[in-house]
Amino acid sequence: MRKARLLTTAALTVASAALLAPAAAAAAPAAGGGGLEVHPATVMPGSTVTVSTTECGSDGSASGDASAVGAGTFTLAPGSDEEHEGSAAGRFEVPPSAQPGTYEIVAKCSGSGADGKQVAGDLVVTITSTAAAREQQVTPKGHVKTGVGGALGPDPVQTAAGVAALAVAAAGGTWLLHRRARGDRI
Repeated sequence: MRKARLLTTAALTVASAALLAPAAAAAAPAAGGGGLEVHPATVMPGSTVTVSTTECGSDGSASGDASAVGAGTFTLAPGSDEEHEGSAAGRFEVPPSAQPGTYEIVAKCSGSGADGKQVAGDLVVTITSTAAAREQQVTPKGHVKTGVGGALGPDPVQTAAGVAALAVAAAGGTWLLHRRARGDRI
């Protein structure tokens, strides 16, 4: 029985690995691809965002779509500066009315053999700047009000009232149990 269980486990493990291997191999090129780089990746409404990709080739261009965040379309041109050399780069402004959230920015390559290839990247819009959020750390104060209570509350009067209520309940329960044990009717 033990050998059968070991063989079944081994067979299931091999079958699982065989089934998962093609899916992992198919996903690997997509995950490892360049995609669309968004700089900065986290912005506040009204900020300017630069996007770039190497997927369109060194002299390729692309048509960008930031309508998900409300910025419309923009153009990615072959990079002429050192930072974007060998890639297509473009800019757009996040509208001041943009709501916080994560938005997908898409670019579709044109020319240079990558015609029609689509790449995407994520843009996160926040209400507060990331620098201000890092500087502003909130320190919790007071007790957690869960309704369960604690060993000692912040107010000695409330603690004493709670102890008194528990004592009265315990005394009443003991009295009722004592009467029931004697056979007295309540």
